[in-house]
Amino acid sequence: MKNLTPQQAKEKIERYCAYQERSHQEVRNKLYALGLYRNDVEDMMFGLITDGFLNEERFAKAYAGGKFRMKKWGRIKITHGMEGKGISPNCIRIGLKEIDEHAYVRTLLELLKDKSQLIAADNVYTLRDKLSKYAIQKGYEPEIVWQQIHAFIPKKGLKGP
Repeated sequence: MKNLTPQQAKEKIERYCAYQERSHQEVRNKLYALGLYRNDVEDMMFGLITDGFLNEERFAKAYAGGKFRMKKWGRIKITHGMEGKGISPNCIRIGLKEIDEHAYVRTLLELLKDKSQLIAADNVYTLRDKLSKYAIQKGYEPEIVWQQIHAFIPKKGLKGP
C-alpha cells in the first residue's frame, strides 16, 4: 500500500471507523499501514477520539454483545478477545455488563442441548465430559458449565426435551 498524506489518511480512517466500532489498537495499526509516522498517528488518534469516531467503552460494549449474540461466546473467550485488541480492564468489565445473566445461562443451556444431540457417547460420564470441554472451549466458566450439565444430564441419563 502506498503512503498517504495525513489528509488522505484522515478521510480514509474516518470511513474505516464509521463503518463499525474499532479498537484503538486496530485504528493505530491501520494508520501505520497507511504509511503515517508516529507523530501523525498520535495526532490523528487524538482527533478521532475527540470527534467521537473512537470510543473504547463503546467498542467494548459492541464487541461483547456481538460475540455473545452472534458467536455464542462465553465471558472468558470474550475477555481474551478484548485483551488481544488492547482494551483496558475497566472497559472490558463495562463491555461484559452488556450480557444479561439470564440470557447467558439460557444460551449455554441451548448450546449444551444442541451439542448433546450430536455427540455419540457410551455413557453419561463421557457425554458430560465432552459437553464440558465444548462449552469451556467456547469461553464459558467451568463452574457454570458443570452446574448446567448436572441440571441437564442427571446420573441416570438425559432429561426429556
